[in-house]
Amino acid sequence: MVNQTYTADVLVVGGGTGGSAAAIQAARRGAKTILVSEFPWLGGMLTSAGVSVPDGNELEAFQTGLWGAFLQELRQRQAGGLDNSWVSFFSYDPRIGAEVFADWVQELPNLHWISGQVPTEVFRQGDLITGVRFADFAVTAKIILDGTELGDLLALAEIPYRWGWELQSEWGEPSAPATFNSLTQRYPVQAPTYVVIMEDFGEAIAPEIPAAPNYNPSQFTGAWDGYGAETFLNYGRLPRGLFMINWPICGNDYGEGVGRLIESDVSRGEFIQESRWHSQNFAHFIQKQLGRRYGLAEKVFPHTSTAFALHPYYRESRRLVGLTTVREQDILPIARGRVASIFNDAIAVGNYANDHHYPGVQFPLQPKSIRWGGRWTGTPFTIPYSCLIPATIDGFLVCEKNISVSHIANGATRLQPVVMGIGQAAGMAAAICVELNCQPRDLPVRTLQTALLEDNRSKALIIPLFNLPSNHSDWRHWQLYYLDNPQAYPVNGDCPCPSRKALIQESNCFTGIFYRLEQQEYRFTVTAPATYQGQSWQLVTLRSHIDEQLRAYPHEQLVTLWGRYNHSGNWLLVEHLNGG
Repeated sequence: MVNQTYTADVLVVGGGTGGSAAAIQAARRGAKTILVSEFPWLGGMLTSAGVSVPDGNELEAFQTGLWGAFLQELRQRQAGGLDNSWVSFFSYDPRIGAEVFADWVQELPNLHWISGQVPTEVFRQGDLITGVRFADFAVTAKIILDGTELGDLLALAEIPYRWGWELQSEWGEPSAPATFNSLTQRYPVQAPTYVVIMEDFGEAIAPEIPAAPNYNPSQFTGAWDGYGAETFLNYGRLPRGLFMINWPICGNDYGEGVGRLIESDVSRGEFIQESRWHSQNFAHFIQKQLGRRYGLAEKVFPHTSTAFALHPYYRESRRLVGLTTVREQDILPIARGRVASIFNDAIAVGNYANDHHYPGVQFPLQPKSIRWGGRWTGTPFTIPYSCLIPATIDGFLVCEKNISVSHIANGATRLQPVVMGIGQAAGMAAAICVELNCQPRDLPVRTLQTALLEDNRSKALIIPLFNLPSNHSDWRHWQLYYLDNPQAYPVNGDCPCPSRKALIQESNCFTGIFYRLEQQEYRFTVTAPATYQGQSWQLVTLRSHIDEQLRAYPHEQLVTLWGRYNHSGNWLLVEHLNGG
């Protein structure tokens, strides 16, 4: 209804990864919640942006909260499982991901979802945010959350935010530049990617992909050199012959004039159109090089050009000036350790490497990766509650990539599982603020932490511990122990509690010879079953007790393993191990 005003306890603007999680968690806690999204799909990066091959929080112990519940739903709904690509352990049809979010929202009578709307004005009384206007209606609420992809409410409400690089003199970040330069000027933020889904048409001939304006094949020359065409396609392989095209090497990252995203609606539209053309041209190039077997996917996304995501995959947005700013030092490993130091007001966990995207530029960053489970993974770190809260504004929280974080640290905090955890914590905080009739800055953080740890639907990790999955009987004890005694947090990320062996789920049995190539690098030559006899695979695991067994297993010995083979990565994801 035109000019109607809704009232709610909690208003979430933006249906991205963090906004969707925030609205669902706030409503599950009992708050009367309104979620307003621009697009007809919820989930943002995980769905409408097409990044259905997400990175980070892949270890079993880090699959908690709404992120863990999302993975469980995908496993149950997607035939054939999630082992399809080599860039991630989770690869799914984005339509299934969108169904999960829609179903979660549908089951909550106190959550009202309105799609197809963007904010036009923010209501503010002094330093208090009270509501938001959209084209046809307005919403007033006790707590308002910015879950937009680019931090649009920050600008509309004139809440202080950052955009672009900080120099090393700002916080002493080791990877920050000493002076502004051509890179910082050309790419003030990381380049987005307009994801396109391609399809293997097999024996049929795919429709020709036309070139978009300004097609220049030299931009893409050498995109998969050093990988090979099959490995390139398998990077983002999805079920049923689909491929997610989100390729950084001479691929479809696009950052030309990226500052236009926050200049005006017109300039943002121009950038989005150009980035989509760039992906169309990359798809055209792929088809020209690899043949008409490959074309644009059909009937994936719910709009006319069904192979293209609903919006670009934004890696960075406006970033709040909050009570605390997450810096590079806060995500790097502590001395002689394999974890970062923890925040006292930690509310979410990430473990991705610090990854920055600037097309055509190699930007060196301090390493924050470790070898674990036979592969590389990122150093775990925590996100503090205080980076969700504006320095001077009340009635307001952020819950997306727009947290108070430096440009450098954003390379690790921007990943989908981290943002989902941030969203869950923000939604829980908003609901509890309503219950206690307090402002977010006055919410006792232990109340929020306890609520996350004890949530009856999706309890969420706060302290990263490699060897303690959330179904362990001592999980809550050790989470609270390290919150109370942060000085005791172990530098190796393992608590003094033996890992519990999990039940084997949907695994196949394989026998073969175990080879230790070096520390945390294992190969396996199959002797049985006969179908795979003689093949050599990498052994990897996401389970702590299996990691311990692999580290101790004797070289060149017979072994029997249970796990899932990933053709794209040529690895066996080990879930159980016995001596042969």
